[in-house]
Amino acid sequence: MDRRETVETSLPGAVRDGVAASLAAVDAELARRYPGDPGTRQPVHTVYVPADDFTADTVRSWGDRALATLDEHAPDAASFAAVLGLPDALAGPVHRRVRAKLQREPVEDLRIDFEDGYGPRPDSEEDAAAARAAALLAAAHAEGTAPPYAGIRMKCLEAAVRDRGIRTLDIFLTGLMNAGGLPGGLVLTLPKVTYPEQVTAMVRLCEEFERARGLAAGRIGFEIQIETTQAVLGADGRATVARMIDAAQGRATGLHYGTFDYSAACGVGPAHQSPDHPVADHAKAVMQVAAAGTGVRLSDGSTNVLPVGPAERVHDAWRLHHRLVRRSLARAYYQGWDMHPGHLPTRYAAVYGFYREGLEAAAERLSAYVRRAGGAVMDEPATARALSGHLLRGLDCGALDAAEVERLTGLARAELDTLAGRAPQDPPR
Repeated sequence: MDRRETVETSLPGAVRDGVAASLAAVDAELARRYPGDPGTRQPVHTVYVPADDFTADTVRSWGDRALATLDEHAPDAASFAAVLGLPDALAGPVHRRVRAKLQREPVEDLRIDFEDGYGPRPDSEEDAAAARAAALLAAAHAEGTAPPYAGIRMKCLEAAVRDRGIRTLDIFLTGLMNAGGLPGGLVLTLPKVTYPEQVTAMVRLCEEFERARGLAAGRIGFEIQIETTQAVLGADGRATVARMIDAAQGRATGLHYGTFDYSAACGVGPAHQSPDHPVADHAKAVMQVAAAGTGVRLSDGSTNVLPVGPAERVHDAWRLHHRLVRRSLARAYYQGWDMHPGHLPTRYAAVYGFYREGLEAAAERLSAYVRRAGGAVMDEPATARALSGHLLRGLDCGALDAAEVERLTGLARAELDTLAGRAPQDPPR
């Protein structure tokens, strides 16, 4: 027989009910403000292309140019590993996967730039460029050649360029709608945000466009680019970035650090403007804490040291970029900006090395947790979510294969999604 001991309590049920009632508003607020990770694929990078340079073959051209740079300056696994200091065990797998990625999907996230990379132009010229960008992106989606994520960076909402930024956004979105609707993976970037009220204005623009075109409320989201000191710390001493996330009313999808504008605003000289400068670390730490649990994702900035010229210069630039990407990954910034096709080999080498070198240890810990087998590390549910998320990010970008992850963990993709708190996802194409 199932014998259960009788236990006594002293608090009447009315007390429990009263506590629940008193915290109902807090429960609702926590659910609204901190919904957790969206559970979708996050691109490992954003490629930045000025609007006047964007063409139908931009993505393929970046992949071909990256492959050509790799062939010229590190034609095999051993030479590539020697440049980057990869261990022997990773040399072959990383090199093969980098080449395959550059052939199959060289760009994960494309931003057609109408801001600093484009500059001020006559209105008629920018109008035409915005319409052209929409037509090219719509055609790429129809043909199946678009990257998983793509969109524009408009001019900011400061007074001097506000009307121009709004008009470009309107032309671009209208062009997409007229070509068949807003595509999946559409991303909009709002730069140089200084006050939460500018985010509120962007929300209004999204709402009004949705209303004008009969779209579902909330269909349009946007990234906030953190490039000004006021975006991190306001005049009132408060963390402005947290207020911006709140002002976005659930539409903010990412916070992107702007290396050079932010560094310059802090008085950092050009020779020292880098994602690993202390002012960058401070800004990103504030961004990270403000975004935690909100579903808003982080992206690091870029390096402006390009892998061009003679082999020695290319190798130096590769080593710098590889180190910076690895540094970001270790700090949980799983995305960054790339400014040149020559950055793609080291972006993927750093990402693939990061996920592959930790594969067996992560799989062993997760498997032990699921089997309640114990082990050298006592993991909790939060760590199991982190381990699952780590493996899923590796699967999403092509660093890992589903078969090897399932073999090592005993878990299928859907089970990893569940442990990570994600809705089941289709495998990346």
